Amino acid sequence: MLVRSKEGEKNKKYRITGLREDIVRELRKHVEPRYRTGAENYFKEGIVLYGVRAHIVRRIAADFYREIRKETKERIFSVCEDLLRSTFSEEKTIAFAWAYRLQNQYEPKDFKMFESWLEKHVSNWGSCDDFCRHAFGAFIYRFPRFLPDVVGWTRTRDRWLKRGAAVIMIYSLRKGEYLDAALNVADALLYDGDYLVQNGYGWMLKDASIVFPRQVLDYVFRHRKEMPRRALRYAIERFRPGQRRKVMGVA
Repeated sequence: MLVRSKEGEKNKKYRITGLREDIVRELRKHVEPRYRTGAENYFKEGIVLYGVRAHIVRRIAADFYREIRKETKERIFSVCEDLLRSTFSEEKTIAFAWAYRLQNQYEPKDFKMFESWLEKHVSNWGSCDDFCRHAFGAFIYRFPRFLPDVVGWTRTRDRWLKRGAAVIMIYSLRKGEYLDAALNVADALLYDGDYLVQNGYGWMLKDASIVFPRQVLDYVFRHRKEMPRRALRYAIERFRPGQRRKVMGVA
């Protein structure tokens, strides 16, 4: 799976050169054309797939990570960069999975790199959500000093930065943190016309309602007349039927 140097034969250390090529060869063994067609139709836009089922991609990610887990964070991130430059979504999935495994080693300086990954290497909602709900979400939970930067993404024209600003909050919200920042994101995206952004902040509010039901119910009721119906339906999904009817104005 990995290439040993001559020195590595003696001390069992591996070099990372050529690792991406090994991963691609392994992925190609598991391609299913019919699955690829169905998955591309499901995601609709911005995605290129080999056609490998998600649970197999996760297994491949875990198998290869075991071989390099003792490498430095910087070296592993360098392979992640190689994988992210691919057009194929499965390679990006592996890169984001590895980044998440390194969460205990995150440092503030990693923010700019993660932000650049979101800007340069995310082109569909699946990759956006995968990265922001896990690796990048864990980073923000650990380093809330970057929350103003996240809120700032809402002012860009980049749909993935805007959706990411909402989805990235889910990790912290489920741990009972940073509701105020999440509501600032919702305020900023309230009138956004992009349905994928609406889905994103509606989903964020839905997950916030698990830990903060009263605050989220107050928020959606206050904004029920201006919030797009798509976002509103997502946001109130976990409330009781009577509460949902009241918010939707049918009670």
